[in-house]
This record gives sequence, structure tokens and C-alpha cells, in this order.
Amino acid sequence: MQERKPRRLDSTGLWAFALKLLTGRAYSIGELREKLNRRAETPGDIDEMLTRLKEHGYLNDQRFAEGYAAARLANEKLGGSRVVRDLRRRRVAPALAEDTVREVYRDVDETALIEDWIRRKYRLASRDALFREDKDMAAAYRRLVRAGFRTADILRSLKRFALNPELLDAFEPPEQEGDE
Repeated sequence: MQERKPRRLDSTGLWAFALKLLTGRAYSIGELREKLNRRAETPGDIDEMLTRLKEHGYLNDQRFAEGYAAARLANEKLGGSRVVRDLRRRRVAPALAEDTVREVYRDVDETALIEDWIRRKYRLASRDALFREDKDMAAAYRRLVRAGFRTADILRSLKRFALNPELLDAFEPPEQEGDE
């Protein structure tokens, strides 16, 4: 079966396509640029289209980043560094992503988020069986790093839940971006 190439659109069709995309979900300027680039008949139409969308208030990376970060915090309770990574993947400028997440997470106690995360993810395990073995502790550590939490906060929280917290005293985690 042959792969069907998307139909190329003139500026009118591109406008309708962009509006249709934006009714489905919010996009960053970079994400929308990529999508429009695949469909534009004339590449010069893309910048004009993005400018029009910004002028009409349909496209705003600051607003997008704020909403995205707030939703990730409220719904998934992820750490700030994960949200920054995700925003960058969504083509938000790195400085904007970092500043926005710093502002959204300003009054958030990430240690409390980690402890809530552990309780949620391991809610069926009894407290006595939680992190009984080193491999369980290592797996929890890796999951928390992927969830975007800082190493020092992770270790502090895991010690509270560990059956043998002394094991963590000798643990020297690899350097990770965003550690302070």
C-alpha cells in the first residue's frame, strides 16, 4: 500500500487547517510551525500565518507554557525539570520554559510532591514491604528522576519510606541536569 502524502494547502486552506488544529488542543508556535510546514504549498505563507494567529490571540507561547506547566503540576504532580523537558520537546524556547516552570512551581514543595507520588505509585504495597530490597529502591529512584524531581529531594524522601535508609547514605547518584 502506498503512503498518501498530505495535500498541499494555499494560504486560505492553511489558515483553516491551523484553526482546526488549534480547536483540538493548544500548540506552541514551534509545534504549529512544523505542522504547517508539512502542508504549506508556499513556505513563505507559514510566517505570515503564525503572525496572524498571534495577532488574533490564538497563539501565545507564554500562555501555552503556563497552562501546560500548571496542568502537569495539578494533574500528574510531576517535578519541575520534567515539565521543562516536556515544554522544550513541544518546541517552547528553553528560557521561556524554565522561567515559566520556575514561576508555576514557585510555592510548590517538591519533597511533598515526591512523597505523594510514592504513596500513589505504591499504594497497594504495605509499608513494611516498601523498598525492602536495593533493586526496589533503585527502581523507585529511577522513576522519580524520570518524573522530574531533583536527586537531593528524592534521596531525602526515599529515606523516609525505606526499610533500610542507611543504604541511601552511601548512594552517589549520577549528576543530573538541574541539580542544585
